[in-house]
Amino acid sequence: MARRQRRRRGPGGPAQVTAKLTIPFVGEISGTWEPADAERSAAWELYLELVTRVSVEELDPEEGFLREALSSLYTFFGTTREILRRYGPDIAPPLAPGHVSFGVLAVTVLNRVLRPLLSQWHPRLSAYESQRPTGRDPVAYERAWEHAEALRAEITAVRQSLVSLARTLQEVAGVSDLIDLPAPRSPRSPGTGHPPRRSEGS
Repeated sequence: MARRQRRRRGPGGPAQVTAKLTIPFVGEISGTWEPADAERSAAWELYLELVTRVSVEELDPEEGFLREALSSLYTFFGTTREILRRYGPDIAPPLAPGHVSFGVLAVTVLNRVLRPLLSQWHPRLSAYESQRPTGRDPVAYERAWEHAEALRAEITAVRQSLVSLARTLQEVAGVSDLIDLPAPRSPRSPGTGHPPRRSEGS
């Protein structure tokens, strides 16, 4: 009886979703997720972490900073573990075959998606950065690294996994899309169709 009540549908989200998570260079895991209330709350917290980090922002070839992207993924790793600890067993219940939970998805992301990237590339980039000459622009120096494109490609693959996770978390939490937000419009004067004129001295 208590178990049935714990897994009741919470407000603001579906009773059941089909979760899919792409793992770079490995494949995909998928399953049915019937989220409990604690999982909905954890989903919102992790979703918020994802959408406010560079980890889900596309890293254009001539933009972005690989060190910043790696550091963001590193801190996201720690934040995810903290959410898992705080909510405890309620977000990782025993499951029937073909089902997943917040715990399953979160730990899969940590161990199969983020850990391989960070364990390989964090020390390699740090070693390269330690050789940067004094006064050399760090961004230009980073882009001159012979492994920069390979790292950028792996970050892009990881980003795709995190975006797919974020979409699932968004659905479970029952919230709006905070990833692909519309670009803000430029301010215009009412009824003119033109930007407002600046006053003298402004």
